[in-house]
Amino acid sequence: MANMAPKKNPMPSQDPQVRSTNFDEVALGYTEEMAVDEANRCLGCKTRPCVEGCPVNISIPEFIAKVQEKDYEGAYKIITQSSSLPAVCGRVCPQESQCEGRCTRLKMKDGESVGIGRLERFVADWHNEHSTEKPVKPASNGHKVAVIGSGPAGLTCAGDLAKKGYDVTIFEALHTPGGVLVYGIPQFRLPKEIVAKEIDGLKELGVKVMTDTIVGRTIDVDELFTEMGFEAVFIGSGAGLPMFMNIPGVNHVGVLSANEFLTRINLMKAYKPESNTPIVHPKKAVIVGGGNVAMDAARCAKRLGAEVFVVYRRGMEELPARKEEVEHAIEEGIIFKTLCNPVELLADENGNVRAARCIKMELGEPDASGRRSPKEVPGSEFEIEADCVIMALGTSPNPLIRHTTEGIEFNRKGGIVVNEEGATSREGVYAGGDAVTGAATVILAMGAGKTAAKGIDEALSK
Repeated sequence: MANMAPKKNPMPSQDPQVRSTNFDEVALGYTEEMAVDEANRCLGCKTRPCVEGCPVNISIPEFIAKVQEKDYEGAYKIITQSSSLPAVCGRVCPQESQCEGRCTRLKMKDGESVGIGRLERFVADWHNEHSTEKPVKPASNGHKVAVIGSGPAGLTCAGDLAKKGYDVTIFEALHTPGGVLVYGIPQFRLPKEIVAKEIDGLKELGVKVMTDTIVGRTIDVDELFTEMGFEAVFIGSGAGLPMFMNIPGVNHVGVLSANEFLTRINLMKAYKPESNTPIVHPKKAVIVGGGNVAMDAARCAKRLGAEVFVVYRRGMEELPARKEEVEHAIEEGIIFKTLCNPVELLADENGNVRAARCIKMELGEPDASGRRSPKEVPGSEFEIEADCVIMALGTSPNPLIRHTTEGIEFNRKGGIVVNEEGATSREGVYAGGDAVTGAATVILAMGAGKTAAKGIDEALSK
C-alpha cells in the first residue's frame, strides 16, 4: 500500500561539526525500516517517467516494488540488469535532475520525489553486506575488446561486454582502477572500498585490468589491434586536463588545480599521517569555481583544517553544483563569496601565494546558454587572504590519444567525435564519457559506455 507522506525520508548523516574534521562517509544510509517506508511512497506509475530520466534506463518501479516486498536481492538483480555500478550511482548520481526530477510525486501538492537514489544505495549496500552469490562468468564468444580507462564509462562498457561473453581487458594509466571514482570523488562522498568491490564484481565476470599502462605511451591504439589482437577498442580516458585562469599570479607556490589536490587526497590518501604523498595543509584556502568539483575541493580543504572560501562569479542561485553538496558545504562552515571573481593572485617575498585579489560582479543579460552573464563592477576590487588557491574551473580531455592516434576525428575542444552508436571515425574504435563530452556526470559516462558496448556487440556479432 502506498505511503502518502509528501516528503521523502531524510538521509541519516554525520553531524556537520564532527564530519568536517574527518574523511568518513557523510551520509550513513537508510535503515531497512526507512527503505521500505520510502519504497512505499512510490505510486507505481504505469507511464514510468523516472525510467526515461535515467541515462542507463534502470527499471525503477520494478526494483522499488521488490524493496516494498523486502526482496532486496531481487531488487539488486533488477538494477544490475542495467547498471554495473549501483552502489556508486546511489551515492553520486544527480538524481534530482534525472530520475527523481521526473517523479510523478513532484506534481502533487507539497510533494517530493521518491528517494530513488537512496533506495538504490540501500539495495546495493544490502547486497554487498549480505549476499554470498558470485557473478557467473559467461561462456566465451571468442571476441577480444580493449577498454582504455577504468572510469565509469570504461567500467560500464567492460561490464556489459563481459556479460555477453567478450574477453575484455581494461588498460588504466594509474596504479588503482576506478578513474574519477577513485581520484576525483572524496572518500566522504564515495568510499573507495565500495568502488573496489564493484570492480571486483567485474573481474569475477572475467574482465582483466592492466594498471600503470598509459595508452599513447606504454602502448598505442594501433598496437592494441596489430600486436595484441583486439577486434575493437573503447576509449574512456576521461577529461583529466585541468583549466586555469589567465590572470597574473597563477604560477605562485600554493596555486594548484582541483585535479591535483583531489588526486593527492583521494587516490594517494595524503590526508593520512602515514601517507608518503605531500599535501598542503592550508590555513586559509580559496576555491575558485561553483561546480561539484569545487564543493569536493572545498570540503577536503576544510577537513585538512583550513578556513575555506568558495569564490564564484555568479550568485548562489546559479551555482551548478548539486543542491545537496552546497547544503553540506554550508553546514560544514564553508564561506561562499559569490558574485565575485579573482583578477590577480598575490604572493609574499618568497613566491608563496598570500591572497586572491577579487572584483565584484553583477549579472547582466542571459548569454547564449540562457544563463545571465556576469560582468565586473568597476572599482570594486578587494582581497581575500589565502595561503592556498585551488582552481576548480573544469577539465578537458587528455590530449595524449589525440596526438598518438591516426584516423580519429576530434572537435575543437579536444573531445572525440562519435556517432549515435559511440563509434568514432576510425573503424573498430569507439569512445564515450568525458573523453567525448568533456567533464560531465558519472551516470552520463555510464550511459555512453552502455551505448558503445551495444555498438561493439552489434558490429562484432554480425
